[in-house]
Amino acid sequence: MKAAVCHAFGTPLKIEDVTLSNPGEGAVRVKIAACAICHSDIIYMDGAWGGTLPAVYGHEAAGVVEEVGPGVNHVEVGDHVVVTLIRSCGECHYCAQGHHVICEGSVPIDATPPLTADDGSALVQGLRCGAFAEYVVVDGSQICAIPKDIPLDSASLLACGVMTGLGAVWNTAQVPSGSNVVVIGTGGVGLNSVQGAALCGAKTVIAMDLAEDKMKAAKTFGATHTVNAGANDAAEQVRKITDGRGADYVFVTVGALPAIEQSVGLLAKAGTAVLVGMPGDGAIAKIEPDAIANAAQRIIGSKMGSSKVRVDIPRLVDMYQQGRLKLDELITGRYPLSEINEAIDSVRRGEALRNVIVF
Repeated sequence: MKAAVCHAFGTPLKIEDVTLSNPGEGAVRVKIAACAICHSDIIYMDGAWGGTLPAVYGHEAAGVVEEVGPGVNHVEVGDHVVVTLIRSCGECHYCAQGHHVICEGSVPIDATPPLTADDGSALVQGLRCGAFAEYVVVDGSQICAIPKDIPLDSASLLACGVMTGLGAVWNTAQVPSGSNVVVIGTGGVGLNSVQGAALCGAKTVIAMDLAEDKMKAAKTFGATHTVNAGANDAAEQVRKITDGRGADYVFVTVGALPAIEQSVGLLAKAGTAVLVGMPGDGAIAKIEPDAIANAAQRIIGSKMGSSKVRVDIPRLVDMYQQGRLKLDELITGRYPLSEINEAIDSVRRGEALRNVIVF
């Protein structure tokens, strides 16, 4: 079928120039209702992680199932779904251990990418979704059905920002109640780490950023304190708040080397720094290994909040319906696809928590 209107980077594309395949084995076609703009899309567009152009990006989406391929049994036509970038085979070494986000297997759609130009040339399905478009074809493992009374613009945030930020706290670090937590970076992902820490009963939740307005927003998501990350005495302030010890957990939700290097100095003994935001390829941070070993500290990575699509999304939906999880408050602006460049520029300037493209 011809793809509906899409936004591609590298080469301008019109509807008649793009073909979207029908869903094959294990795949699903979804009519997109909303797709939020994540910094990961922008980082890829800017070439910091490599990649090939032209490409259609967008990976934080929600919509309605239009067609299911053979072998798909967990959704049906008409279901409302969240569309994620987490594509997992369910059978490889890592999937068998529950690590779906680092799947090393393959699924049929990997061999036959759904987007092509009319001349037969490849068109990259950015971040395995390509959801800056009215339709996508994705593997069934990437979607999860949600109740039809959940607003699809708010539901789209569950696909990445919420799962990544909150999942880093709940799944990766498994923060126990009573902990002292610092979150560096209070954008869309960071605010979800803030509310994740608050929801799991952290004693203190310290939000750190360079922007005062974002730190103010963090207070509404559960931060007990704020500290300007650029202050000369930022580490001293954190220690003062935490009885002189430092943080049990520091979540770095921005891909900035200074923030990564700063995180270790905020840790208490036996503390854990969790790297959530990802810098560009080849970026090197400097740390002092002796100090980390001597204080029995840890540095761990968290990809997509160590999430399982069909486990974590229903849990988050339940919390949203109970009024315990903030989603609507994360949306700064809603834009039509024709204004996607303006929406992206707003994100680049740091003006938005999440801008959402609505169809």
